[in-house]
Amino acid sequence: MGPDPNLLGFFALMIMMGRFALLVFLAFASMQLLCIAADHDAAIFYDSFEEPFNGRWIVSDKDDYKGVWEHSKSEGHDDYGLLVTEKARKYAIVKELEEPVNLRDGTTVLQYEARFHNGLECGGAYLKYLRPQEAGWKPKEFDNGSPYSIMFGPDICGLTNKVHFILKQKNPKSGEYVEHHLIDPPRVPSDKLSHVYTAILKPDNEISILIDGEVKKKGNFLSAQDFDPPIIPAKTIPDPNEKKPEDWDDRVRIPDPNAVKPDDWDENAPMEIEDMEAVKPEGWLDDDPEEIDDPEATKPEDWDDEEDGVWEAPKIDNPKCQTAPGCGEWKRPMKRNPAFKGIWNPPLVDNPNYKGIWKPRDIPNPNYYELDRPYFDPIAAIGIEIWTMQEGILFDNILIAKDENVAKSYRDTTWKPKFVVEKEKQKAEEEAADSDDLGGFQKKVFDVLYKFADIPFLSKYKLQILDFIEKAEKQPNLTIGVLVSIVVVILTAIFMFIFSGKKQQPRVETKTEVAADTSNDQGSSGEKPAEEEKEEEKENETGGAAPRQRRRDT
Repeated sequence: MGPDPNLLGFFALMIMMGRFALLVFLAFASMQLLCIAADHDAAIFYDSFEEPFNGRWIVSDKDDYKGVWEHSKSEGHDDYGLLVTEKARKYAIVKELEEPVNLRDGTTVLQYEARFHNGLECGGAYLKYLRPQEAGWKPKEFDNGSPYSIMFGPDICGLTNKVHFILKQKNPKSGEYVEHHLIDPPRVPSDKLSHVYTAILKPDNEISILIDGEVKKKGNFLSAQDFDPPIIPAKTIPDPNEKKPEDWDDRVRIPDPNAVKPDDWDENAPMEIEDMEAVKPEGWLDDDPEEIDDPEATKPEDWDDEEDGVWEAPKIDNPKCQTAPGCGEWKRPMKRNPAFKGIWNPPLVDNPNYKGIWKPRDIPNPNYYELDRPYFDPIAAIGIEIWTMQEGILFDNILIAKDENVAKSYRDTTWKPKFVVEKEKQKAEEEAADSDDLGGFQKKVFDVLYKFADIPFLSKYKLQILDFIEKAEKQPNLTIGVLVSIVVVILTAIFMFIFSGKKQQPRVETKTEVAADTSNDQGSSGEKPAEEEKEEEKENETGGAAPRQRRRDT
């Protein structure tokens, strides 16, 4: 008997489906690889620092830059970066690009990561994008004087806390380079996590600053409200050669020339005089000094009078003066002199010759120019030139691209996974710290409450208060509710304590009331409360053994 045709057909179909699934998987994987390759191709420059930086980045050999760079892992990750290792040092390192990057051609994205392992109190963590240097310049000569086109990144010290963006542009009229600072830049994150900083320069002159992929600042290169000084100069300027006329009077008010000092005005009268009505306090020790030699002090054995001088015992407060009104020579206290008036000045009056505030006339600005795009110099190298008081600054994943989607792809694959891990760790540490603080706080609260329970006038409510406290100790989450309950009990006790002493109004009891009271008294004396019966049952079950001592039993 041959194989079942239906079964053979089923196996054939399964094989075909498996081949199809494999082809789909290979196609998807190929597309992913192509996307990754495309991103890397779209990146004009990218350095992940997974390999040692020696040979690729050049450390400045200028004398001022003694800081040591290290190829090091970011704390908690297997990801490497460029690490600042020493505090209170200047650092300088530079990487020349294979070809200059033209910033006037389409969109340009500048992006990199920075992490402050030990925080940042005073120092910079910014990058300088250098323009082409003069002929003969060598990377080892890189310093703070090396011309740059853009400076971008965090800077903190004193009142300064901002993510810099500075464009250094050449004025086509004057030929001078001017630094144009972005107005109101975003603040630097104040934690120890990895953060990614992105600057997007668009062809419509829009500038966007992103931190962790979120837009924190937008502006326009040609707007006078976004850059200081404005990239497009003012059309007119004050005439630098014009001077204020000598007879120009810009005083709004002047001393009254007709005013005369009053005859009884004594400019020499002192501000304070002795209080002649003061009397020396009784018991004042005139002959006893305020300080005396310390009677317990002894001259050190190694004291040499010839080299160290004559030894004198240290002074201490005179103990006699602690019980007396005072010691030493008594002097009358000073009081304000009622005759004091100070230096006389004539009152101010409106100036009849006032001409207003003088300012030079405006003239056409010889350096004025118009443009539809900033004069960006190309980026020929990337440098880090900083001075910082903190070590542990890590630079990573430095990127220059022409597509902001490429920058987003790098953020999602290189920065975000690290940040998520760091954020979760930080949250766990904060929760643990909060728990420890709360535990210590609760213990102090319980100690205070136990002392409240021992106050004599609360003795009637002591067992009730102790019950509340013990419940709170077993269930810390109920602490707030228990505290409210205890406060209510204490306030009730205080209220009753205050008003229990008031004289009650006499009243005549009826026979019915007396009988009812007698009946109630007999009932209460003949039966035990249910709580006492339960306590006795527990003792019988345990063989009469004494329970664990509680705070209420002490």
